[in-house]
Amino acid sequence: MSTLSTHVLDAVRGVPATGVTVTLYAGVEPVATAVTDADGRIGALGPALAPGAYRLVFDTGAYFAAHQVEAFFPEVAIAFVVGDERHYHVPLLLSPFAYSTYRGS
Repeated sequence: MSTLSTHVLDAVRGVPATGVTVTLYAGVEPVATAVTDADGRIGALGPALAPGAYRLVFDTGAYFAAHQVEAFFPEVAIAFVVGDERHYHVPLLLSPFAYSTYRGS
């Protein structure tokens, strides 16, 4: 079984994105929901993950609305595959009109 963490950085403000709600899905079923901490992190999201396809959905619309920033993406969804048994880290670099992600460590 594998574990999962995430980290959200507000690239415009240059700070961790605190208070972003993130939901983990396996197929169409939600598995876990958590909120980023003061460092923009969720250290452990959900139960141990079996191999398969998953999706993280970041509620970016609510985050930007709370900061009174107009944004193009109301949410960011990142699909990924869990294969071998290990820790997976999926960071999100965020701005109102663009985002980027990668497989971290």
